[in-house]
Amino acid sequence: MSEGHQQRVEPLNQALERLRLKGSIFLRAEYSERWALSDQGGPMFAAMMHPGAERLVLFHVVTSGSCWVSLPDGERTWGSAGEVIVLPYGDQFVMGGVEPVEPASILSVVPMPPWTEMPTVRFGEGGARTDIVCGCLYSEDPLFDPDLRVFPPAFVVRPSPGPARNWFDASITYALDETSSHSPIRWTKLPELLLIELLRLHLANAPASQGGWLAGLRDPVLAPAMKAIHTAPERKWTVADLAAEALVSRSLLDARFRDVLGLPPMRYVNEWRMRVAQDLLANTEATAGTIARRVGYESEEAFSRAFKRARGQSPSLWRAERLPAHAKRARGTDS
Repeated sequence: MSEGHQQRVEPLNQALERLRLKGSIFLRAEYSERWALSDQGGPMFAAMMHPGAERLVLFHVVTSGSCWVSLPDGERTWGSAGEVIVLPYGDQFVMGGVEPVEPASILSVVPMPPWTEMPTVRFGEGGARTDIVCGCLYSEDPLFDPDLRVFPPAFVVRPSPGPARNWFDASITYALDETSSHSPIRWTKLPELLLIELLRLHLANAPASQGGWLAGLRDPVLAPAMKAIHTAPERKWTVADLAAEALVSRSLLDARFRDVLGLPPMRYVNEWRMRVAQDLLANTEATAGTIARRVGYESEEAFSRAFKRARGQSPSLWRAERLPAHAKRARGTDS
């Protein structure tokens, strides 16, 4: 790693290492087609797993096969072997496989906690198998405040080949080995380390993340403006609008964006819109027209031009190169 690159990523590393997390890997699952399970996540699950908590951070490591997670809005986020689906706000969700089937309630197949050992869930009709390791963590850090909308409600992390991939795979293998003999649940740090690595990989693409993006979320001037942008990326923001959200002058807001994030407010708005669009293209089934409206473009054509300027490819080509094979088949786009 070059010295310059190390200096850029160091603020992100340090901020993530200061996160306070509590949690555990809470079950492993062996699902076979056809399968789908509802009644997962949400406030009741959070209170059950961590008394007093209103929400948890959930992650699902797909170790084989393919699956999707659907939140109340109905959009499906797909994950395949080697990928991790993260639900940073622990919203209620449904999970299922490639073949359509009416979901059963998770409450009918998973024993109620507390557990003395990690449960293994086996469910489905005996077809192609998907294996998943599920984790949940509790944190009061503003990074996981749903009002800030730092993250999409569900996103996928795909560790690239190399040291991070090797470490991640070895950690999951260790977790599975530890539970194969019905040993008691006794580790506490592994889920925290896994989640921090997942966040590091995801946030590396956030606007200005290498120069203090997480610090901006805690800045009294920037936090209200960033919250407004994250909550409503479709709004036609101006510097005056954002200054009003932060209760400061336009000049002060502009200076603060440049000092902490290294870019002016409107560039941050545009980069955030592209990041939201990228997440939706990669991880959901939303059409390009729907995504265009969600990030503030009046037409699909205008969005396509802006995305191509920012990412070097049209939205359709960018998505096609990253779309899992099972999702292509579901959309009828396989050649």
